[in-house]
Amino acid sequence: MRTRFLIALALGFAFTNGMTGPAAAQQPAVQRKVLLTQDLPIPGYQAVMVEVVIPVGGREGRHSHPGAAVAFIQDGTVTLDHEGRATATYKAGEAVFIEAGKIHEGINMGTAPVKLIATFVTEKGKPLTTPAP
Repeated sequence: MRTRFLIALALGFAFTNGMTGPAAAQQPAVQRKVLLTQDLPIPGYQAVMVEVVIPVGGREGRHSHPGAAVAFIQDGTVTLDHEGRATATYKAGEAVFIEAGKIHEGINMGTAPVKLIATFVTEKGKPLTTPAP
């Protein structure tokens, strides 16, 4: 009986310690900075330019945009998991187009931070990003 208690106690400690230890640590935070918001000649639409920095090991989280997005990778290498496409990797100097409403996620699997400039064309008043399950 005492042996079962000690095993249960050890397993409970291991489970609890594992949940609060390094494995459960938060992902490095992705930084976003709006550089420009500009009304377009198309009534009700705007362009928004955003600097995005994804630290080593960072993930954006699955999300979509209500309008089209174009991203230019300035530094690092980003892996893009994109609905309807094969997962692809983009390096500094390359660009990628994201269709409106497509669920995607940028992931930094490299050894240096990823820095990119993303430009969104959206209807005014709509959020730039919507989290996806």
